[in-house]
Amino acid sequence: MNYIIEEELELAEEPEEVLNSADTSLQEVEQILSSSHSPFKTSIFPVLIINRQLRIIYANEACKHMFMGFKNLPGKYFFDLFGKAFGIEDARKIRDTILNGGNGFSWKGTAHLKTRDTVSVQIRVYIFPLEMDLSAPSDFVVMFDDFTEENKKLLRSVFLSLLEASKLKDNDTGKHIIRVNEYSKRFSQELFKIGGEAYKRIDADFIDNIGFLAAMHDVGKIGTPDDILNKEGPLSDWEWAVMREHTKNGAFILSTYPNPMAKEIALSHHEKWNGAGYPFRLEGDMIPLAARIVTIADVYDALRMERSYKPSINHEVSIQKIFESSGTHFDPNLVDVFKNITNDFKKIYDNNKD
Repeated sequence: MNYIIEEELELAEEPEEVLNSADTSLQEVEQILSSSHSPFKTSIFPVLIINRQLRIIYANEACKHMFMGFKNLPGKYFFDLFGKAFGIEDARKIRDTILNGGNGFSWKGTAHLKTRDTVSVQIRVYIFPLEMDLSAPSDFVVMFDDFTEENKKLLRSVFLSLLEASKLKDNDTGKHIIRVNEYSKRFSQELFKIGGEAYKRIDADFIDNIGFLAAMHDVGKIGTPDDILNKEGPLSDWEWAVMREHTKNGAFILSTYPNPMAKEIALSHHEKWNGAGYPFRLEGDMIPLAARIVTIADVYDALRMERSYKPSINHEVSIQKIFESSGTHFDPNLVDVFKNITNDFKKIYDNNKD
């Protein structure tokens, strides 16, 4: 997937001698690269070369895997394209590094690339002189190292272990959590297409996150006693009171997850649009959007599933029950969207049967 951020970052005015200096020609850069610095041309890491005017004069082949329009990078100003990816202090340090020789004309730090259509990317950035002469280097290498996936895998592996533990507690789960992930992701993709003010929060990151975090909605059941969790038949009032605590327990467990969506889903997926849900009787838009989406996904799948205390309900009856609860249990606007993707829900269920 490709990324580029186009936003001008206003910094202090360039020194006159820099602004008036001639650009290094592409031919001169190629001559340098063809000799001692040829590894930059074949590097698996995206590499740019910028001059002291912070103008990009070279982009290697690896840039096309990370940046849209990489062939058009040369000639653009570095901060016009990447300014939004850095904090203002880091941007000033980079400028100081190149213009004034801060830290030996070298800088390293991180950048965060993000657009509505692409998931966030965390990148280590290294900047250092192209040539060995450090008295007055005219050109600089900017090297990018994408470490998004290694961070994501490490983080998610920890929370997946919690999810596996909760699955051992709930004998009726089966592939429920897989399906809820898929329903929620598909629902979010539809809302992304609709866009507008109501769904401005939904971007590529939202879709990616809910496709993982929806499965965590019942992780708080890890703290629910087995005799209540796996009881055959209806629960008593006091048993229901204990069962409902799984929302708060889940929110506590997921409070360390860096994305607040995890906690929102766990805490609020049993709230109802009319304020009759639990644990806090939230109503309407007070219920986080991610939780409102997962609520429909969770209920649909619960209706379809055969449980120890209920038979399976077919697709047609299940969606009709959701339609009938529009404006009471469920967000009516989301139910209207749900009507357009019910066949997708059926396919997801059929493809992931227990």
